[in-house]
Amino acid sequence: MAEAGPWKRAAEALKKRKKTEEAETRFTTEVERVLRLSGWSPGRRTDIAVWKEQLSGFSWHPAAERFLTEFGGVSVDVSGPGVDVAREPFTIDPELAVGEEEAFEELSERFGRRFFPLGEIGQGEFFLALDEDGVLYLLAAWAFRLGPVEQGLENLVTGVKAVKLSLPE
Repeated sequence: MAEAGPWKRAAEALKKRKKTEEAETRFTTEVERVLRLSGWSPGRRTDIAVWKEQLSGFSWHPAAERFLTEFGGVSVDVSGPGVDVAREPFTIDPELAVGEEEAFEELSERFGRRFFPLGEIGQGEFFLALDEDGVLYLLAAWAFRLGPVEQGLENLVTGVKAVKLSLPE
């Protein structure tokens, strides 16, 4: 059997790499495109030391540290109709919640979760928050669940309505 030529080997390597990349994809094609246009990329690492200092009044947890290391500083500019609700721009910048420590503490106690601020959506109507289990929320006077990180970002970008939380019993 003859040895495969360089073009055939290159094509097979490319095909294998594409399969590997597809297997590692965390987002739908559209959401990944929007996130990449907004400054995110797989493996992205942001230094969060300044935020840790400036937001020392909030209850940090490992899920928030991981999320901000990957997505911190990303601003997503989406608009128009979504699946259930209008798509709105959002910014991953926890500094937008400075001065809101009491509100986050109160909501955390009310719902039995450790909410950490991630940024804002729209014109600041809601804060984006993450609990210690890695679930994204919209917070205002109440809490609305978007889902675990990947699903939560999908829901934000595509305009899927968040689910209003019930108070724990």
